[in-house]
Amino acid sequence: MDSDAYRNCCSLVKIPRPSYEQFWSSHFVDYIDKDLSYSKFFKKYLLPNHPCMFSRRFTEDWKCRKQWVSEEGKPNFQKLLQEFDETPVPVANCNAKEYNANPKQVMPFKEFIHYWKEYIKNGHSSPKGCLYLKDWHMARDYPEHNVYSTPVFFSSDWLNEYWDTLEVDDYRFVYMGPKGSWTPFHADVFRSYSWSANICGRKKWLLYPPGQEEFLRDTHGNLPYDVTSAELRDRSLFPRSEEACQPLEIIQEAGEIIFVPSGWHHQVYNLEDTISINHNWLNGCNVDIMWQFLQSELSSVQKEIDEWRNTMDSWHQHCQVIMKACSGINYAEFASFLNILAEHRMSVLNACSSGNSSDYPRHLSETLTTLGPYHAAFDLKRVAHIIECLLCNEDFKRLDHSTLTLQPETMLQQIRDTIQSTRGQHLLYQE
Repeated sequence: MDSDAYRNCCSLVKIPRPSYEQFWSSHFVDYIDKDLSYSKFFKKYLLPNHPCMFSRRFTEDWKCRKQWVSEEGKPNFQKLLQEFDETPVPVANCNAKEYNANPKQVMPFKEFIHYWKEYIKNGHSSPKGCLYLKDWHMARDYPEHNVYSTPVFFSSDWLNEYWDTLEVDDYRFVYMGPKGSWTPFHADVFRSYSWSANICGRKKWLLYPPGQEEFLRDTHGNLPYDVTSAELRDRSLFPRSEEACQPLEIIQEAGEIIFVPSGWHHQVYNLEDTISINHNWLNGCNVDIMWQFLQSELSSVQKEIDEWRNTMDSWHQHCQVIMKACSGINYAEFASFLNILAEHRMSVLNACSSGNSSDYPRHLSETLTTLGPYHAAFDLKRVAHIIECLLCNEDFKRLDHSTLTLQPETMLQQIRDTIQSTRGQHLLYQE
């Protein structure tokens, strides 16, 4: 991040996001085929939360574009089997519905490839249904492979930074599916951003700007499983569906990378036999959207068990437990998440002050150096803003704060002190 980008956004408490009206009747997004600075991407797409597509030139050096793909541009099954063979992988059945998703099973990689080859031979059909390998943590399972690199535009990734620090999980995935496989209507985990690169094959994306999904709810308040279903035209089931704009329809070719912004609901189809790599990620630009989502999730849990509110002394704690089980995170872990992110960035600024980078978290040194001190300062201001929101939140106040690794008030003061001392002594952040 350069100094101009920092000055333009560092004072923002609530990030202003322009209307999404321009996307209501459009089937076009910006196509990036030339060199683009990180600061321009930050200002033009991350802050306003707008989608875009990167051309294949941004993936042409990836090993997987060469090793996993045949000369005909199809999946190279032989090479893939050599690499992954007996590896257990998660596989969904696109022909079955379980709640609003596809049920999954775990099978050996070679069994899925055998199925896929037979599926192609049979004219892209099978009595087993249409199976789709998805949400496979390939990079975590095979860290030594290094078959792709995260583009700098998506490198400010708090979500994976946090889970990498804990060494328990990540949100980096590989998808492999035959022609006709698809993903039902959804928005991404914690309302994060996502980026998705086609290694081979083609996808069709249907995207709805934030807020449009409210028109697509049925009479029970549930979102549709398939937004192309004829039942959406039934006013007795989906009374407001006609008020929704038409989806933004995007065809993604081999090698291209799509940036899907925060809170954009979408449905995705593989138009050919396709392999893709996808990361969910978030940062200072959309952490406020994550916080809004978490508040909404807790509110939903509280409504579901409201009848026991006056009969349980630990009702609020139980709501947090249920929220963690349903959403993957609760308020206490969110506070821990902010704490770890802040500690890393204070290390960056203190290292800039002392000229000693040995205090950087080892697995983050390259990324944090590339993004630079202005980005670290912006991130800290965003974390400080969200901590201030937490401290004003009645449900957060009810938590047992003795279980937190660091009291939010203490972290907030440390952030303020770090920003003030580095600004004053080293003139990094003159405004």
